[in-house]
Amino acid sequence: MEKVLKKYIPMTETAFYILLSLSTPRHGYGIVKHVEDISNSRIQLGSGTVYGTLTKMQKDGVITVFADEERKTVYEITEVGRQLIAAEIQRLKELYGNAIKYEGAFL
Repeated sequence: MEKVLKKYIPMTETAFYILLSLSTPRHGYGIVKHVEDISNSRIQLGSGTVYGTLTKMQKDGVITVFADEERKTVYEITEVGRQLIAAEIQRLKELYGNAIKYEGAFL
């Protein structure tokens, strides 16, 4: 697990939103649409970016893959992936807390 944490944290925005999207299993296009929805269309992932990141995450044990009844490839977060996203969320909370604490000096 430590090796995965060092490899992914801090996470790229793409990886972060992909893992957030996998709160429930989804196929690639479902991930793209979900990321677009939860980011208010600020993030629009290209298929090459998504599938490249998914392949890397699968290789690292962060997600797993299966085919559903419609023969679509569906992605699901693993326990390692859950620990990874939890660690990144904690890091972001600390970052946000520090930003709020010191924002007055810059505004």
